[in-house]
Amino acid sequence: MRLLPRSLLWRTFAVIALLLVVSVLAWIQIFRFYEREPRGVQIAQQVAAIVNLTRAALVSSRPDARAFLMREISASERIEIYAAEPDETIERGPDTPGIRRIEALIRAKTGADTRIAFRRNGTDGMWVSFRIEDDEYWVRLRRDRLAPPVPLHWFGWGALTMAVALFGAYLLVRRITRPLRALAAAAADVGRGRRPAPLPEGGASEVAEVTRAFNQMARDLDLQERNRALILAGISHDLRTPLARLRLGVEMSTDAGLRDGMVADIEQMDQVIGQFLDFARTGEDDSAARTAVDAAALCRQLVEHSAGLGRTILLEAGTGIPPLPGRPAALRRALANLVENAFKYGGAAPQVSLALRAEGPDLVIEVRDRGPGIPPADAERLKQPFTRRDDARGSADGSVDSAQGGAGLGLAIVDRIARQHGGTLDLLPRDGGGLVARLRLPLAAQSRSTASTTS
Repeated sequence: MRLLPRSLLWRTFAVIALLLVVSVLAWIQIFRFYEREPRGVQIAQQVAAIVNLTRAALVSSRPDARAFLMREISASERIEIYAAEPDETIERGPDTPGIRRIEALIRAKTGADTRIAFRRNGTDGMWVSFRIEDDEYWVRLRRDRLAPPVPLHWFGWGALTMAVALFGAYLLVRRITRPLRALAAAAADVGRGRRPAPLPEGGASEVAEVTRAFNQMARDLDLQERNRALILAGISHDLRTPLARLRLGVEMSTDAGLRDGMVADIEQMDQVIGQFLDFARTGEDDSAARTAVDAAALCRQLVEHSAGLGRTILLEAGTGIPPLPGRPAALRRALANLVENAFKYGGAAPQVSLALRAEGPDLVIEVRDRGPGIPPADAERLKQPFTRRDDARGSADGSVDSAQGGAGLGLAIVDRIARQHGGTLDLLPRDGGGLVARLRLPLAAQSRSTASTTS
């Protein structure tokens, strides 16, 4: 467990609070140091005056009335006077510079033979002796009379002042760190393939400069992505027209073997072009409105469509699957790509299954096959555009079928769609051999509008 705060806000606040506390404590010590001498002089003058006045009062009274006068002084002035005893025990005060200074000042005014103690016969107080002829007496003063305690309300005012200072420091630091938190959130959105809204370029000049540079970077990335998508879409669209004419000419050929091979090549080229178009379109999905998607129904439609093509998919769907907020066309495209990959790379007799379940706040969709799988070290790399690993996902006999070729965009398209929906795509090894392509999508709508910027 970390005791020190990790955020810039609380670290800066903690440093400022520590500096304030240390500063207050230092000022208290300075005040006590410079107040010690005046207070010592004041105490010494007060004690000496009380002792001298008491002695003068007793000296001026009749010897037989001194006991009565001592009681009267003790009752009215709270000055206790005792006659010295031969077997009494006294304890001096602590041997500190302040105490020694007070004792010296008292003796300077009452006489060098004055005895000073802080406890006599087990009773605490300020004990000062004086003599009247051969008799010795003690004057006892309570310590609270000499050094009255600090009123408690001063602690309350001090605590209130400290609280106001700390609250002001918190507001100041929070105002500084708020743009940094917004910048970090926007940077995280860019990393997830989203297009964050421009950040306000206010505040301190340094923060405003960083925010301005980030906004410009986000605009440049968005423009670069749009240009790339436009180029891909334009090239793919322009290539399909001559491909259609070429296919028409090939189908009119009388050589059946040559015709079938060329048709297969043309279909592969058309499939690659379709991947280019899909990859370009995923950058525009933010313009489509999000609706409540019935993922279970979407999976059933995909199973029925595959059955119409003579391909079997085992569907494992739990009950009570809640609707998923998303874009139906994009989600259908992602699932279709995963299923197509499972059949393409699942071996000579593909065994493809589709699983659907809710896990806490997420919906999990898994497409499983029994092909050669993907090494964990290559899983993240294969989600990048134009990346292929035909040696790992080849045919059942280890060769690479030419009909299985592609542009390496299928998984990149799925990963981009998943990130646009606030989810993830994981490529995991399957128990017993094969691959599990797992889509994890949040069931709650994202609070931040998202769009694709870069894959």
